[in-house]
Amino acid sequence: MRRAGRLGGVAALRLLLAAHAVAAFDPISASLVIGAASALTGYLSYKEVYCRFAECCREEQPLNASALKLDLVERLFGQHLATEVILKALTGFRNNKNPKKPLTLSLHGWAGTGKNFVSQIVAENLHSKGLKSKFVHLFVSTLHFPHQQQIKLYQDQLQKWIRGNVSACASSLFIFDEMDKLHPGIIDAIKPFLDYYEQVDGVSYRKAIFIFLSNAGGDLITKTALDFWRAGRKREEIQLKDLEPVLSVGVFNNKHSGLWHSGLIDRNLIDYFIPFLPLEYGHVKMCVRAEMRARGSAIDEDIVTRVAEEMTFFPKDEKIYSDKGCKTVQSRLDFY
Repeated sequence: MRRAGRLGGVAALRLLLAAHAVAAFDPISASLVIGAASALTGYLSYKEVYCRFAECCREEQPLNASALKLDLVERLFGQHLATEVILKALTGFRNNKNPKKPLTLSLHGWAGTGKNFVSQIVAENLHSKGLKSKFVHLFVSTLHFPHQQQIKLYQDQLQKWIRGNVSACASSLFIFDEMDKLHPGIIDAIKPFLDYYEQVDGVSYRKAIFIFLSNAGGDLITKTALDFWRAGRKREEIQLKDLEPVLSVGVFNNKHSGLWHSGLIDRNLIDYFIPFLPLEYGHVKMCVRAEMRARGSAIDEDIVTRVAEEMTFFPKDEKIYSDKGCKTVQSRLDFY
């Protein structure tokens, strides 16, 4: 019975591919082919049948908040603020049938604290293929926008790319990595798409999501975390209100943030500035254990300790925070 079901699915896929081939020339024949595919798989619409075999843009599909929460809690270490804010922001946004603007998040903190990892988790929870999805678009500043003298060209290309992809899938996800290395002014090209417009040139961007990743502001975040530690307070006591205002002002005035004097901040178009706290020794050990599990290895606490102790920590006297977060855990574990 199961084999018969698989054969029916394969036959349906072949019929759907045939439908694509003939649709442009003979709509009636295409309809007959689609009807045959539906008969093989049970009565389903063309889109339902097609989406069983190919990735589709599911704009109305609700976010599984429980799955997202589980991913963040179990896979992201030492970032209670990021976990709380991202879960709240994404759940609220995707549950809103008529958002007034795209969701825009700006993630800040030193390297290795989990910003890229969170963007991967978000992508996986929004689109089934995660970062490999054709509806998820990753821009790396040093790769895609390397030359300062070509800012105007980059602005034009960026607008066309985003317009084309949102036209194809309203719930597209755009991730901008290394924002602190982005030449000033480039990101302002997408300002109209992030604003409170119903449409821009006939395209609505209100269901899209934009995520910025930046090391800028890492010093401000570390200072606050260190102040709490020196005052004998737990890092979990740090609240968003302790950091977000400082971050937004600091990034706005930082020439190397990618958002220097940006209209995105001036117009309050970034919904959340999300701080990623520096990681402590215990968090590094959690990262080592997670990497060992991912490799299918048994957890060896001796190796966990040795890898964690190879890291360098700061400030010089207290040695509280890993200067590379968990960034080099994978490569260091390779030696064991």
